[in-house]
Amino acid sequence: MSSNGDDVPQSQAANSRKTRKSRPWFKRLVTLALAAVLFSVLQVASLRFINPPFSSFMAIRMIEAWTSGDFSFRLKHEWVGRSQMSAAIPLAMIASEDQKFADHGGFDLEAIEKAQARNARGKKIRGGSTITQQTAKNLFLWGGRNYVRKGLEAWYTVLMEVLLPKARIIELYANFAEFGDGIYGVQAASRTFYGVDAKRVSVSQAARLAAVLPSPRRYSVSKPGPYVQRRARAIERQMRMIGGQGYLHKIED
Repeated sequence: MSSNGDDVPQSQAANSRKTRKSRPWFKRLVTLALAAVLFSVLQVASLRFINPPFSSFMAIRMIEAWTSGDFSFRLKHEWVGRSQMSAAIPLAMIASEDQKFADHGGFDLEAIEKAQARNARGKKIRGGSTITQQTAKNLFLWGGRNYVRKGLEAWYTVLMEVLLPKARIIELYANFAEFGDGIYGVQAASRTFYGVDAKRVSVSQAARLAAVLPSPRRYSVSKPGPYVQRRARAIERQMRMIGGQGYLHKIED
């Protein structure tokens, strides 16, 4: 007959075995999380050497067209390196979207605070996203405003700032920004709207491309309304104010 002293260790051992058996889900969850982290790191690290053929936003737009029955819809996109772009293109984008691009670590806290204050006053909703944040969203995520997407955007933004040089980030942004329905990247936009390669785009043309970036399906590059015209002129002024092409030396590899 077992004594009470013998029963206690046996009971503890049994409980320990039950605990280990009841937590396989936790181990699987941790393994899955670590795999997701490793995958995202490899995703971003590969961008240092590989020019991606498409983005998540491009894939989503194609799916939208197909599900609506528009099987003739085609995307326009052609990769070009920074050396094949007019210097006015990245400069206009920076002047328009993120003038602190060369200096911040992926997030512009001042811009975020201003956007939140503006939105709280009930004015037109406006984000404070940097070029790095926009690039992360365009390449890997989806549209909309929810905490899951914003959290993933923040994670990818940190990875991009750590693993990629600024020059590569602006190159990716320029190649996957949308400039019209189904028109992605500065080469496709330059050929569609101006009939020239991105290398030959002028300062005023680059400013007009950047002017539609907030809402490329609402505003037109080829038929700019008063808003786009005013915004393009303002962008040209900002391009000069931030130092012109000299600004780009700050983001060289």
